Amino acid sequence: MMTVSSPAKLFINAIYRATEGEGALVGRPQIFVRVQGCAIGCANCDSKDTWEFEQGFASDITAVLAQIEDLSLKKLKRVSITGGDPLHPKHVPGVLQLVRELKARKFFVSLEAAGTRIVHEIFDLVDFINFDFKPPSTLIETKPSLIVQLAEQYEGKFQLKSVAQDAKDFSAILAAYQLVEKDLKRSITFDWCITPIYNPGESFPLERFKLILNLNENAGGYFRVIGQQHKWVHGPNEKLV
Repeated sequence: MMTVSSPAKLFINAIYRATEGEGALVGRPQIFVRVQGCAIGCANCDSKDTWEFEQGFASDITAVLAQIEDLSLKKLKRVSITGGDPLHPKHVPGVLQLVRELKARKFFVSLEAAGTRIVHEIFDLVDFINFDFKPPSTLIETKPSLIVQLAEQYEGKFQLKSVAQDAKDFSAILAAYQLVEKDLKRSITFDWCITPIYNPGESFPLERFKLILNLNENAGGYFRVIGQQHKWVHGPNEKLV
């Protein structure tokens, strides 16, 4: 077993094995490292239990790596670092060290990025970036200029992800898509996935799903509409799935 010199601390909510339920990597079994602490505050977040920064969640990188190795059974070599917000400045030193150690152990590492910042030292190392564009229902703004920067510097190793509550959300996502294409001066070639929101406590949102599918078809089919498979299987309230 490799050892870690001067191990950093990470604020951890949970480390668990599950199958990716959304986006372009849907269906891929992974080990999820969910950090504890997020200052973004999306109105429709389904993981609000990860918002608070609490010292009680602090975990040594060595312990985190040991849990990952145990869950991998020496076979599953894919890790998703999620949150919370893994790119919050408080998390960056620990996440950076974790990514370096995972890559040294030959893991495929994907990162969930909230769309509020680009952290090059981490983005350069990970294998795949899941980058959000936040529509109006989130009450958070994503700068299209960040997406342009991502496309110019990390083509081939990221996807865009957007949740959608209604037609207003879809229109905002479509406008951002068109603006990014205009600024890039070329067609978008990366996956931009839209996820119809499946809120905790509600029945499967069939009509919402149909609406987003129809809007996408009528707009020209620029997006991949992918539901949250894990919520279909386990229900919208189940955690760590």
